[in-house]
Amino acid sequence: MYLREVHGLLSGAEVAATAEGIAACQLESGLILWSPGGHADPWNHVECAMALDVTGNRRAAERAYEFLAAAQRPDGAWHRYYTADGVEDPRLDANCTAYVAFGAWHHYLVTGDRGFLEAMWPVVEGAVRFALGLQQPGGEILWARHDDGTPWPFALLSSSASIHQSLRAATAIAAELGLECPAWERAADRLAAAIRNNPDAFAPKDRFAMDWYYPVLAGVLEGSEARRRLAGRWDDFVIDGWGVRCVADRDWVTPAETAECTMACLAAGLSDEAQRLFEWSQRQRDSDGAYWTGTVLPQQHRFPPGEKATYSAAAQLLAADALTATTPASHHLTRQAPALAPPTPIQRA
Repeated sequence: MYLREVHGLLSGAEVAATAEGIAACQLESGLILWSPGGHADPWNHVECAMALDVTGNRRAAERAYEFLAAAQRPDGAWHRYYTADGVEDPRLDANCTAYVAFGAWHHYLVTGDRGFLEAMWPVVEGAVRFALGLQQPGGEILWARHDDGTPWPFALLSSSASIHQSLRAATAIAAELGLECPAWERAADRLAAAIRNNPDAFAPKDRFAMDWYYPVLAGVLEGSEARRRLAGRWDDFVIDGWGVRCVADRDWVTPAETAECTMACLAAGLSDEAQRLFEWSQRQRDSDGAYWTGTVLPQQHRFPPGEKATYSAAAQLLAADALTATTPASHHLTRQAPALAPPTPIQRA
């Protein structure tokens, strides 16, 4: 079963339009750009592939993974940014690289295609090997390497949390294929311990919403601990009626962060809060089905001007799947899947 609608918020035609907007930004190579003529990064590329999968656009999703298989470097990594003409930013981001494991497992959950999982295993294995090559004695994982292999000097909390999520997916793939990867499991445990217990291991980025909710979204913090974390800075990041600020000191609300926080709330058992965030974020949906990258309040100016990013649309579709518990992968980002209650209609800006 695929995502067809979100009762009272998104019709079947509206869900299809959002998915079609993502697919329209896919190049012949399979690469999915942020916007027409723009660039792409491997993390958001995978997120878009997952959104295409939950809306039944399986072949487009598979083409996205085929691009990654073809573009993967011998060291298992991908570059930071790509365009239609090739590499734009040569840095090698550990988080962007590891995320292929999360996407590959998601595709398998949606499709049940074991052949795909087997074909992607060498790609996943190489990506995990690259990411774990940046793990430090304290468990944290450095953000990136320069193109010459020199490691970046610091780790990022949101990046490391996302890598933890990817490592758990990679171990699930291994288990499904009858393989044992105990070193990956130990690495994930060490990474989780660093995230929980050693905030000084990460560069200070606490003004960013992702550092706030990602340890919850990634499954490092669960239950009451997760709820305490979200409650602790809710007022710093959430604007009633709109959603989540990208950064705490700017009233710039983004549908991508709002959708991710929606899923973090579901993971923490905060289904009412999740539903409200998702409802509010529909104010940033345009009539063509795309979502504005962000809105500056109170002026309600779109920023960047005129930009509607595919990753914003993808995050919204994944949140919709999680809320409605539609596809077999609906729990993948939340580890639980409550049904969506009838919403209260809101006015779109």
